[in-house]
Amino acid sequence: MNLRLHLEIAGALLIGLGLAHSFFNRYFGWSAETARLTLFTRQVFYVHGFFIAVVLILMGALSSFYAGELLQSTKLSRALCGGLAAFWILRALVQWFVYDPSVWRGSRFRTVAHGMFSLLWIYLAATYSLAWRC
Repeated sequence: MNLRLHLEIAGALLIGLGLAHSFFNRYFGWSAETARLTLFTRQVFYVHGFFIAVVLILMGALSSFYAGELLQSTKLSRALCGGLAAFWILRALVQWFVYDPSVWRGSRFRTVAHGMFSLLWIYLAATYSLAWRC
Protein backbone atom coordinates (compact mmCIF):
# COMPACT_ATOMS: atom_id res chain seq x y z
CA MET A 1 0.00 0.00 0.00
CA ASN A 2 1.34 3.40 -0.97
CA LEU A 3 0.46 5.51 2.06
CA ARG A 4 1.89 8.66 0.50
CA LEU A 5 -0.55 8.29 -2.40
CA HIS A 6 -3.42 7.81 0.04
CA LEU A 7 -2.44 10.99 1.91
CA GLU A 8 -2.39 12.85 -1.40
CA ILE A 9 -5.80 11.43 -2.34
CA ALA A 10 -7.14 12.37 1.09
CA GLY A 11 -5.75 15.86 0.55
CA ALA A 12 -7.45 16.21 -2.81
CA LEU A 13 -10.75 15.00 -1.33
CA LEU A 14 -10.49 17.51 1.52
CA ILE A 15 -9.71 20.39 -0.84
CA GLY A 16 -12.71 19.39 -2.94
CA LEU A 17 -14.94 19.19 0.12
CA GLY A 18 -13.73 22.58 1.32
CA LEU A 19 -14.46 24.15 -2.06
CA ALA A 20 -17.87 22.43 -2.20
CA HIS A 21 -18.88 24.40 0.90
CA SER A 22 -19.30 27.44 -1.34
CA PHE A 23 -22.36 25.71 -2.89
CA PHE A 24 -23.95 24.46 0.33
CA ASN A 25 -25.88 27.65 1.10
CA ARG A 26 -27.69 27.54 -2.23
CA TYR A 27 -28.17 23.77 -2.34
CA PHE A 28 -29.48 23.38 1.20
CA GLY A 29 -31.50 26.62 1.16
CA TRP A 30 -29.72 27.99 4.18
CA SER A 31 -30.60 31.61 3.39
CA ALA A 32 -34.27 30.89 4.01
CA GLU A 33 -33.46 28.77 7.07
CA THR A 34 -31.10 31.29 8.65
CA ALA A 35 -33.41 34.26 7.95
CA ARG A 36 -35.38 33.22 11.03
CA LEU A 37 -32.29 33.42 13.25
CA THR A 38 -31.07 36.48 15.10
CA LEU A 39 -28.45 38.51 13.23
CA PHE A 40 -25.72 37.36 15.62
CA THR A 41 -26.58 33.65 15.32
CA ARG A 42 -26.89 33.93 11.54
CA GLN A 43 -23.49 35.61 11.27
CA VAL A 44 -21.89 33.01 13.57
CA PHE A 45 -23.37 30.24 11.41
CA TYR A 46 -21.92 31.71 8.20
CA VAL A 47 -18.54 32.55 9.75
CA HIS A 48 -18.22 29.03 11.17
CA GLY A 49 -19.15 27.55 7.80
CA PHE A 50 -16.51 29.68 6.10
CA PHE A 51 -13.80 28.64 8.54
CA ILE A 52 -14.76 24.98 8.29
CA ALA A 53 -14.16 25.29 4.54
CA VAL A 54 -10.82 27.02 5.14
CA VAL A 55 -9.69 24.34 7.61
CA LEU A 56 -10.67 21.57 5.18
CA ILE A 57 -8.70 23.23 2.38
CA LEU A 58 -5.68 23.71 4.66
CA MET A 59 -5.86 20.07 5.85
CA GLY A 60 -6.06 19.03 2.23
CA ALA A 61 -3.13 21.20 1.19
CA LEU A 62 -1.03 19.85 4.07
CA SER A 63 -1.82 16.27 3.06
CA SER A 64 -1.42 16.84 -0.68
CA PHE A 65 1.78 18.86 -0.67
CA TYR A 66 3.53 17.52 2.45
CA ALA A 67 2.58 13.84 2.38
CA GLY A 68 6.23 12.78 2.47
CA GLU A 69 6.91 14.93 5.50
CA LEU A 70 3.82 13.60 7.26
CA LEU A 71 5.20 10.09 6.85
CA GLN A 72 8.53 10.90 8.47
CA SER A 73 8.75 9.63 12.01
CA THR A 74 9.04 12.97 13.81
CA LYS A 75 7.18 14.22 16.85
CA LEU A 76 5.45 16.89 14.76
CA SER A 77 4.35 14.55 11.97
CA ARG A 78 3.08 11.99 14.47
CA ALA A 79 1.20 14.70 16.39
CA LEU A 80 -0.37 16.05 13.19
CA CYS A 81 -1.39 12.64 11.89
CA GLY A 82 -2.66 11.56 15.30
CA GLY A 83 -4.69 14.74 15.63
CA LEU A 84 -6.13 14.38 12.14
CA ALA A 85 -6.94 10.71 12.80
CA ALA A 86 -8.75 11.65 16.03
CA PHE A 87 -10.62 14.44 14.24
CA TRP A 88 -11.90 12.12 11.48
CA ILE A 89 -12.72 9.30 13.89
CA LEU A 90 -14.87 11.75 15.87
CA ARG A 91 -16.46 13.00 12.64
CA ALA A 92 -17.37 9.44 11.67
CA LEU A 93 -18.95 8.88 15.08
CA VAL A 94 -20.96 12.10 14.74
CA GLN A 95 -22.25 10.89 11.36
CA TRP A 96 -23.84 7.87 13.03
CA PHE A 97 -24.59 8.90 16.59
CA VAL A 98 -25.44 12.62 16.51
CA TYR A 99 -27.38 13.20 13.28
CA ASP A 100 -30.93 11.99 13.58
CA PRO A 101 -31.54 9.21 11.02
CA SER A 102 -34.80 10.89 10.00
CA VAL A 103 -32.64 13.50 8.25
CA TRP A 104 -31.50 11.00 5.65
CA ARG A 105 -33.91 8.07 5.77
CA GLY A 106 -36.64 8.16 3.16
CA SER A 107 -34.60 10.23 0.73
CA ARG A 108 -32.56 8.25 -1.77
CA PHE A 109 -30.13 11.14 -2.33
CA ARG A 110 -29.59 11.79 1.38
CA THR A 111 -29.24 8.08 2.16
CA VAL A 112 -26.58 7.72 -0.54
CA ALA A 113 -24.89 10.91 0.66
CA HIS A 114 -24.95 9.62 4.25
CA GLY A 115 -23.29 6.39 3.13
CA MET A 116 -20.72 8.13 0.95
CA PHE A 117 -19.78 10.61 3.67
CA SER A 118 -19.56 7.76 6.18
CA LEU A 119 -17.11 6.01 3.86
CA LEU A 120 -15.16 9.25 3.38
CA TRP A 121 -14.82 9.85 7.14
CA ILE A 122 -13.71 6.23 7.65
CA TYR A 123 -11.20 6.50 4.79
CA LEU A 124 -9.75 9.72 6.21
CA ALA A 125 -9.61 8.25 9.73
CA ALA A 126 -7.88 5.11 8.48
CA THR A 127 -5.42 7.01 6.29
CA TYR A 128 -4.31 9.37 9.05
CA SER A 129 -4.27 6.53 11.61
CA LEU A 130 -1.93 4.51 9.40
CA ALA A 131 0.24 7.58 8.80
CA TRP A 132 0.35 8.19 12.57
CA ARG A 133 1.67 4.66 13.08
CA CYS A 134 4.62 5.22 10.70
